[in-house]
Amino acid sequence: MTSPLRKHYERITAAQAAADAGDQVMQGDAYHLMQAQLFEDYRRLKSVQSVERKIEIKRSILPNYAEYIDGVLEAGRGAEDEVLMRIMLWRIDVGDITGALPIARYAMQHQLDPGEQFQRSTPAILAEESADQALALGDDDDSLLEALIEINDLIDGRDMHDQIRAKLHKAIGNGHRARGDMADALTHYQRAFELNDRVGVKKDIEKIEKTLKKQAEEASQQDQAAQPDQPDQPDPQPNNAQPG
Repeated sequence: MTSPLRKHYERITAAQAAADAGDQVMQGDAYHLMQAQLFEDYRRLKSVQSVERKIEIKRSILPNYAEYIDGVLEAGRGAEDEVLMRIMLWRIDVGDITGALPIARYAMQHQLDPGEQFQRSTPAILAEESADQALALGDDDDSLLEALIEINDLIDGRDMHDQIRAKLHKAIGNGHRARGDMADALTHYQRAFELNDRVGVKKDIEKIEKTLKKQAEEASQQDQAAQPDQPDQPDPQPNNAQPG
């Protein structure tokens, strides 16, 4: 177990390395140490075939990078950082999208390149991997909704395949539906369908439209029932006044 003093040292040296690198490629002993650790962990993961086991390993090794990541995010100015981008992805892989968001904000702010090995842009990785995690959850799980909404804001206007963005809108729609926000769910499902008509939301759209229509009809009937009956108007009385 790493001592508090060691953690402090790792964070401080990472922050210094990030500050010294500016907006160039990361350098320094702190970075190269983490890079070597990443290589060993990556090689270990490549030797495992089970996806479930890979997730367990990632979950166990991610804390080893926490102080380095915190230091870079604290003092970094946008240097290209292989370790930072890989840890963002691993945090998403284990379902810790909330933990990946600070890295995502930094990466998007400085337009960091994930590297050729990913074969996708940073916005595309962030959107697709997060959406896949959310879509694997149960239909009644809205735990990632806020994170997905922020990711959607972060990637707004960034170029990527429509199919990826459609996945994200579907995942956000699922979160809203689980929370009972049917109108918001419908908006995101419709946008997902516009981007990719094979994304698998057509039946969801139909069901929600029927639900919202029924709710509107019931609300209208309740409004009518709540209206007070108008009292009968009395018949006008004849004018018996005598002419003067």
